Amino acid sequence: MLIAMDLTVLHLALPTLTADLRPGNTELLWIVDIYGFLIAGFLIPMGAIGDRIGRRRLLLIGAAAFGVASVLSAFAANPTMLIAARALLGIAGATLMPSTLSLIRVMFQDPKQQGAAIGAWTGFFGLGTVIGPLVGGTFLELFWWGAVFVIGVPVMALLLVLGPMLLPEYRDRSVARPDLISAVMSVIGMLALIFGLKRIAESGLGLESGVPIVFGLVLAMLFVYRQSRLAQPLVDLKLFSNSLFGTALGMLVLATLLSAGLQFFVIQYLQLVRGLSPVQAGLWSLPITLGVMVGAMGGPALAGRVKLSNLLAGGLVVSALGMVMLTRVSGPSDLFLAVGGTAVIGLGLGPMISLGTGLIVGAAPPERAGAASALAATGPELGSALGVAVIGSVGFAVYRSNLADRLPDGLSARDTDAAKDTLAAAVDTARGLPTEVADRLLAVARDSFVQGLQTTAVVGAVLALLLAAAAATLLRNAQMPGPPPVTEADDTAKPLEKADN
Repeated sequence: MLIAMDLTVLHLALPTLTADLRPGNTELLWIVDIYGFLIAGFLIPMGAIGDRIGRRRLLLIGAAAFGVASVLSAFAANPTMLIAARALLGIAGATLMPSTLSLIRVMFQDPKQQGAAIGAWTGFFGLGTVIGPLVGGTFLELFWWGAVFVIGVPVMALLLVLGPMLLPEYRDRSVARPDLISAVMSVIGMLALIFGLKRIAESGLGLESGVPIVFGLVLAMLFVYRQSRLAQPLVDLKLFSNSLFGTALGMLVLATLLSAGLQFFVIQYLQLVRGLSPVQAGLWSLPITLGVMVGAMGGPALAGRVKLSNLLAGGLVVSALGMVMLTRVSGPSDLFLAVGGTAVIGLGLGPMISLGTGLIVGAAPPERAGAASALAATGPELGSALGVAVIGSVGFAVYRSNLADRLPDGLSARDTDAAKDTLAAAVDTARGLPTEVADRLLAVARDSFVQGLQTTAVVGAVLALLLAAAAATLLRNAQMPGPPPVTEADDTAKPLEKADN
């Protein structure tokens, strides 16, 4: 939850932070984005490192680094220091995510307990993403902007004290040193791809987004080729020989794509169409988070009673119904419909996100659980970026198309271009206009945005139904993995556990 909170906790602190540190526009973008970028880039290398040096050890190293980086971020004296501290925070976060998930694979051998643990892991990650702005807003009311980072210090200190006492160690002595070249290719390729996708959502497809995406895809292909040639690859491509592994990973990416893309629009609806403050929008987002948590934690509870493919397909159909609810949102007065529809979407997608993660981790042998967990954690990161880029591009294309011929008279060319860019830019532009012109601009801009939201909901509903059909077909014989067999790696882990404890 803490790792996810740091993705969004700065959103409300930006005005105060900007007044204090005075970063430029480019520096401000890096302050916000560098954390998530480096988490996504380092997940795969850190998963492989955890398999070799020990997952508990990597978790504790990451916890110490996360605590130090939190303090450095809180007391940053200039933008460069804050960017560097946020970068370290992202690298530390990338050690924590696969470590926790792969330890769950080893600690909980019973399928029901393992499913419940993964459901909790998934649900609280979703909770952290949404409550970040709410927590940040509360701390800003009481303290300075740096306090939003100090939250992590006592949590990491507690982990460093209790982790060695309560958590088992697990590593595979047969795993070679992670290939440095592969690690660099993985990090740079993922960073380039995520950066390009985010730029599409912000400014549309162009050289600024296309070049990094092409570069990232080329590196990804070279990375895959290199893994096929190495005796001890960073990512074991044999994992994908298990059709369940590849299918679950693909569906996990698509499920998070739908969830992130539509939540991206609904959060903007709350603030820019309904006119809620960030704190109010955070409070109204809690039902959305509750839907995700109930779905993520309820899915494993139902997995033993309902056929897995039926459960996943049924959840996707429920999410499609939530998207149909969003198609009925027509203006600021439809607050309950927007929030309720998104909560239903989270409820329906929750089982796919938690059980899909369990299928990915469980399909891998125990000695490769770190690498599999890294891929399982990378899937939602990639899906979220794709969701904002793909769903966002569709919605903003509709927004611009509807707004083009409806702009009021009296706007300068600069104001017209700004209003056509995004709804946020239109709202900002309206603040400097005469009242009558501003009111007309806001009315047509908000109406155009709502039409974009409706269109994305239709697209999302169709995709969710197609995904439901795929789940019912491709996963019809799938079952949640049972306890893994004892292997040589398991035998080497047991004396480690006794010695370390």
